[in-house]
Amino acid sequence: MGECESWRLGSAYKEYVAGMMAGVATVAVGHPFDTVKVQLQKHNTGADGVKFIGATHCAFRILKTEGVKGLYRGATSSFVGMSFEGSLAFGIYSQAKKYLQGEVVDRPNPLAIACSGAFSGAIISSILCPTELVKCRMQVQVVDSSLPGSNRYSGPIDCALKTMKNEGLTGIFRGGVATLLRESIGNAVFFSTYEHVRYYMHRSIRDTSSIPSPFTDVGIGIVSGGIGGIAFWSVVLPFDVAKTIIQITSESTHTRNPFSTLGSIYRRAGIRGCYTGLGPTIARAFPANAAAIVAWELSCKMLGIKH
Repeated sequence: MGECESWRLGSAYKEYVAGMMAGVATVAVGHPFDTVKVQLQKHNTGADGVKFIGATHCAFRILKTEGVKGLYRGATSSFVGMSFEGSLAFGIYSQAKKYLQGEVVDRPNPLAIACSGAFSGAIISSILCPTELVKCRMQVQVVDSSLPGSNRYSGPIDCALKTMKNEGLTGIFRGGVATLLRESIGNAVFFSTYEHVRYYMHRSIRDTSSIPSPFTDVGIGIVSGGIGGIAFWSVVLPFDVAKTIIQITSESTHTRNPFSTLGSIYRRAGIRGCYTGLGPTIARAFPANAAAIVAWELSCKMLGIKH
């Protein structure tokens, strides 16, 4: 292996490490918001009507019932899943973008960015699907009176094993199509938004200030990552609603088609039902994705990666 190939291999490895740090930061900041979102999607889209008045009511109900740990229910599988997701999402995105547009360029290449984001999202969806199924079932079990007992699963491993025992190996991949659509489309939107906001903010600061602040990159990372996260969820939330409904339903006769599921939700609750959980999702999107981008960019700097 030549010297140039060895350098590229080492650089690629570092990008996956930096992506893993981004995934950990996402869960640490965003999981409580995600728990509220899943509860709303479970209980406010069914035939029984609305159970929670809103995100605040849902959050207080969880805190009253279980305390702060209730907001982090299912976080174990999320940390595992998001560590791999972050590592692969950012690593594959970076490598695909370099392949499509070459090394670091002055201006963002919209087509290369969108295709790289969609490709990374499609790959990680296969990992996210089973980990999110476990997370969702853990998140809804305590307040779900339809489950036999207040705790059907003792933990994420127990949840995964019981799911495979009762539903087969394919059961752990329920919601796979919805996850694929959400991640491929969403990541194309996220990285496109992030790269362009980041580029124009850096250019604006260079034009107006000759002395860069040491906190400039962190501030730009917060804004560009946060806006990218909001763009992601604003576009793909309906697929996420369908995914949640499909994954928390264990009946073999229940459809796994996300478009059929969304059609049923639309007939019952209209377009508002398809965007159930929008409040906590958007509230989570900015800080969680801002944390992910800041963690990724700082890790890249520490590891000597240019992007």
